[in-house]
Amino acid sequence: MNFAIRTSLCFTLLSVAAVSCSFAQDTTTPRPRTATNRSIIIRKTGSSYLGIGVAEVDAERAKALSLKEVHGVEVKSVDHDSPAAKAGLKESDVVLEYNGQRIEGAEQFIRLVHETPVDRQVKLLVWRNGGPETLTATIGHRMDQFSFHTGDGDGSDLTIEGPRLSVEMPPMPEMPPMPEMPRSYGSARSGMLGIDCESLGSQLAAFFGVKEGVLVRAVSKDSAAEKAGMRAGDVVVKVDGEAVTAVHEISSLVRAARSKGTFPLVIVRDKKELTLTVTL
Repeated sequence: MNFAIRTSLCFTLLSVAAVSCSFAQDTTTPRPRTATNRSIIIRKTGSSYLGIGVAEVDAERAKALSLKEVHGVEVKSVDHDSPAAKAGLKESDVVLEYNGQRIEGAEQFIRLVHETPVDRQVKLLVWRNGGPETLTATIGHRMDQFSFHTGDGDGSDLTIEGPRLSVEMPPMPEMPPMPEMPRSYGSARSGMLGIDCESLGSQLAAFFGVKEGVLVRAVSKDSAAEKAGMRAGDVVVKVDGEAVTAVHEISSLVRAARSKGTFPLVIVRDKKELTLTVTL
């Protein structure tokens, strides 16, 4: 399964799937529905829950929000009656710190929420309307929920919730052995460099003549990467002297090197190693 993690905009629901779910009959009169683009969502009972969708903050978005530094996560949605809503979080807020820990990106923020016990209070340093504010949220837990979405765009999606009725899965036939899969399928965009990239599995790495690295899929025009001479098809193996094997490592190392202004970036092109000089 290919999960795309895009740094420029990655909406993330702070819950995961579980097998058991519950239902209650919706007694409202149903409206006509079409059968296109349907999906089912099952959320885990008892998982630590804040109730917001977040997006990465790149340099362009940081400028629009009048941020002093490029870090934090922007709040893109707030669930109704969620812990985040009760704490006063709003869309376009930027969470800069979680319990005093500086937030660098969405993956880190989600991990911190999931690691926080239910009913624990947390302090959120938030950037709003050009200035900082401190909010206090009490981490909740995600109740059983089964959602049936038509995807028709008519606002007629059906959500059914309840405490007890369960679904029993029929016996499943024995699955055949799964083939070995590449280590990573994630893709992301580094806004500061101006590249789209993805981690390499073992087979692709061998094809490009490397043991591991991050493949450049596209380079933005007039970006720092293009000015340094980077091209689509290059494989990034080191950023400022540090080896990289996953997409999120590039963003972290670029952020760490931005105070220098200029830093070396090692790529493999046509199975030959080259060192480029990147100026942010």
